[in-house]
Amino acid sequence: MSQQPSAAPAPTPTSAVATVAKRRDWWRDAVIYQVYPRSFADSNGDGMGDLEGVRSRLPYLRDLGVDAVWLSPFYASPQADAGYDVADYRAVDPMFGNLLDADALIRDAREAGLRIIVDLVPNHSSDQHEWFKRALREGPGSSLRDRYHFRPGKGADGELPPNDWESIFGGPAWTRVTEPDGTPGEWYLHLFAPEQPDFNWEHPAVGDEFRSVLRFWLDMGVDGFRIDVAHGLVKAAGLPDLGSHDQLKLLGNDVMPFFDQDGVHEIYRQWRLILDEYSGERIFVAEAWTPTVERTANYVRPDELHQAFNFQYLATEWDAEQLREVVDRTLEAMRPVGAPATWVLSNHDVTRHATRFANPPGLGTQIRTAGDREVGLRRARAATLLMLALPGSAYVYQGEELGLPDVVDLADEVRQDPAYFRGAGQDGFRDGCRVPIPWTREGSSYGFGDGGSWLPQPAGWGELSVEAQEGVPGSTLELYRSALGIRRARPELGAGDSVEWLKAPAGVLAFRRGEFVCVTNTTAEPVTTPAYGRVLLASGEVDATAAGETKLPADTTAWFTAV
Repeated sequence: MSQQPSAAPAPTPTSAVATVAKRRDWWRDAVIYQVYPRSFADSNGDGMGDLEGVRSRLPYLRDLGVDAVWLSPFYASPQADAGYDVADYRAVDPMFGNLLDADALIRDAREAGLRIIVDLVPNHSSDQHEWFKRALREGPGSSLRDRYHFRPGKGADGELPPNDWESIFGGPAWTRVTEPDGTPGEWYLHLFAPEQPDFNWEHPAVGDEFRSVLRFWLDMGVDGFRIDVAHGLVKAAGLPDLGSHDQLKLLGNDVMPFFDQDGVHEIYRQWRLILDEYSGERIFVAEAWTPTVERTANYVRPDELHQAFNFQYLATEWDAEQLREVVDRTLEAMRPVGAPATWVLSNHDVTRHATRFANPPGLGTQIRTAGDREVGLRRARAATLLMLALPGSAYVYQGEELGLPDVVDLADEVRQDPAYFRGAGQDGFRDGCRVPIPWTREGSSYGFGDGGSWLPQPAGWGELSVEAQEGVPGSTLELYRSALGIRRARPELGAGDSVEWLKAPAGVLAFRRGEFVCVTNTTAEPVTTPAYGRVLLASGEVDATAAGETKLPADTTAWFTAV
């Protein structure tokens, strides 16, 4: 018989969700939803999302079935890099609200059974941070300059950068300052935009400040921190030249003198001591781009951080053999340190996976072409069910539950990604995954707010909205709700640290976890597999035959249960 994707289960009562949220080791199998605040919901009609907008949509997130919400930065910032240039780590930027709004959001989330994880940006500050402004005003010899990486330049007149490091956003990683007397002076290090000077973590004041910042937000009631550029805080002694003219191509392939230095781990051991003073199982999540999952595992040893993003998985092509290899390597790497694996398909820095999978393989994680929308969505849905069936914790980026594609045709004049305006760096097309999400079929911004949106939304966005998909059998939203409901109801999903691989045709992944079986067809053709029991859920239409076999369409995942 033919089986369509299951309808969503009834929303779990708030009290039940709250009970689930208090379970021990909640983070080991949690589904964590990333909110990019400026693009989630706008409460005051200024075209920019805000904390009150997020607070108003907490019931939606509760009913979706996630365990926690990770908020991208909302701190006081000039917004040179969408808030990842922080001027004050203890203040909310007025575009997002104020500290009272943050407090109300944290409290309401707790009542809804949701935990709140906030972004922390310790590698660099804004050039408008008071420390950096004073360092410039006070000139060479200022003690404030020791809290950053200020260095004299090379060359007869100091006209050359101190070393050959390149910015991730393109161009040199150094900017020369004009001293208070008007003369060209020292250079400062910025691995990202010039408006983001790197802290010098060898200076004790930097460590003291961030330990204080941790306590400030823990006392506010947050449940954890996502650590931006967690691999970048410590630089190699002497800031040595790298000697390569293709440095950016090396990122993620080797240990760099400015990334993944062993010294970062002592910082996180100190931080863990602070976190463990607080009740409620607060957690750290590392954004650590490392050459291998084995080096990623160093960040989640028992006395350091709790989770680290699995970027190797995110960057894997839609290919059964490659996917199985990265799953096995991830589980094997995490097992010795006792940390859960994490799985993620999209975030605010990469092309949405509905678009990545719509394009031919080998194009990377930032793609400029729409590709085959139908194929991309089909693969994205299948990839989601595969991800949610794996042991460990999963991350969902806002709007992926609607099947949103990247907006690849934004006009140059509306783009705001700083990397877009700098040569030879990142492609700078991150705006495409940051377009505000649609809530309703119609309206000036499809329900995002009453005053338009800070990035233009494409025509037809309303047909992908929450309103258009809610309650519609087979919609991507209802697929997510069903999957998250099943995952929560079945303890073998998410738990553990291994899978039992089953024999499957070429291009097909099949594994067992207790009474549960997940089968994913990554090929462009239907396949016939054994009937592993009752179909719990499928990303596409599945045919169960009288002969005890199952016909799985192209690019489709099905969940089975023997009981």
